[in-house]
Amino acid sequence: MLTKDLLRVSRRGGGYQPVFADREDRPLAARVVGTFQGHVDETRGDLDGALRELEGDAEDFKLVRGLAKCCEHAARFETRAPVTPSSVRRAAFVAAEELDGVVTPAERERALDRAADSLAVAVDDVDASLFADLEERQVLASFDAPWDPDGLLAQYNLSLAQTALFDAVEVRVRSSDPKALVSAVKRLRLMYEIRKSDDDGVADGSPTVREVVVTGPDALFSRSRRYGTRFARLLRTVAKASEWRLEATVDDHGTERELVLSDDDPVRVPDAEPVAEVSFDSGVEADFAARFEGLDLDWVLSREPEPLATGYRVMIPDFAFDYAPGGDSDAGPDFRVFFEVMGFWTPEYVEKKLSQLADVEDVEMVVAVDESLGVGEDVASTDAAVVPYSGSVRVKDVVDVLREYERDLVADAAAALPGSLTPADDVVTLAALAERKGVSEDALADVAFPEHELVGRTLVRPAVLDDAASELADGMAYGDAEAVLDEYGLDDASAALSTLGYRVEWTGLSGGTVREK
Repeated sequence: MLTKDLLRVSRRGGGYQPVFADREDRPLAARVVGTFQGHVDETRGDLDGALRELEGDAEDFKLVRGLAKCCEHAARFETRAPVTPSSVRRAAFVAAEELDGVVTPAERERALDRAADSLAVAVDDVDASLFADLEERQVLASFDAPWDPDGLLAQYNLSLAQTALFDAVEVRVRSSDPKALVSAVKRLRLMYEIRKSDDDGVADGSPTVREVVVTGPDALFSRSRRYGTRFARLLRTVAKASEWRLEATVDDHGTERELVLSDDDPVRVPDAEPVAEVSFDSGVEADFAARFEGLDLDWVLSREPEPLATGYRVMIPDFAFDYAPGGDSDAGPDFRVFFEVMGFWTPEYVEKKLSQLADVEDVEMVVAVDESLGVGEDVASTDAAVVPYSGSVRVKDVVDVLREYERDLVADAAAALPGSLTPADDVVTLAALAERKGVSEDALADVAFPEHELVGRTLVRPAVLDDAASELADGMAYGDAEAVLDEYGLDDASAALSTLGYRVEWTGLSGGTVREK
């Protein structure tokens, strides 16, 4: 979202309509992105100066500032100083007091010399650190923009529409995905009611169109602008639907105006999550995460894990895979594989990533490399496992790499197990036992269980099998036999019956009869 001073709206005809950016503004968006990219490792003051020059060339300075505001959320600024600035200032002020004040350049130099002596550092370091933490002197450490110029325009238009809702007192929405809409309203703790709209749409047999009216809790007593930021966040869910229309009553400095947005407007949710709610840096990452999490694997995917040291900077990988046998993230060996997706288009980004990967040590790293970058061999030279992709990352390719790690982990876990185990349980599944031991089920393949018999995938003491067998008989209905076995904790009825010398004679879909083999 933007700040209110960057809001661009038209009030013609008593309305309240955002002035969106369009394709004609694409060159300007490209220049804003390029300005940020070109000022990495330079001060914020230098960056702001370059952006002010762009404002002079643009028709509306607010558009430049709005685009830059969006870019700031992909930028990371840091204070770079040889000595902590607050410590330097303290020492310099003490030195200045000892000199009865500093007025001339020569007196300043003497004060800095004394401060340097007290801190046991070079005077140049004192001078460089004195005010290095001021905002304009902070350095643009990195700029990892998750979109191209078109994506930036989409982000700007969404943020502009959200900002226009800051002063809304009531929002009325019709959506082709009402379930997601109501869910978001509840999540934002807003009040709502569902009304039939004027155009019910029942004449042609289509479902009745309903309107969701959203207000804040204060609406019970008075009209309030307190919930504008929540309305703005709600717009993200609204704009994800294929068809939608939003009408809002806005308090424009005491004058009520009507804001109308719909799927005809250039309000889209870009592949990258918007400002303040970033989840993925690109659609490639979001797509991969969605497909990977749909698999039943012994690996748990986490987004943006802990930073990794790369020289004097840090790198935050896109993902991490944690080995979790049995699906329990708290079980199993403490083993993590980091995953980075290289798909950005700028040479500066590629060079920075290669430098970071070369400096990362003592971690397992998998890197998905867009084939168009042509740097697969360079990445491989960093000891990272390389997965080439085009368009989207193939989940199978990544899983194949994880399987190689998994085979080694299973072998190590199996080697650490004793030759035989005697669980205290009368009945226990291999899955439960593996989870308890912190290994995968495969690691139990070569372990002996002298006091249990393996029935399907369950370990059972012979006494339990004998007791269950005493209650079974030839000709018993399969449902009754299944109930007996369930009482003894034998969930796999087919395997248990086979072990006890029975088979099932099925009679269609209605059931079957237990017969001795």
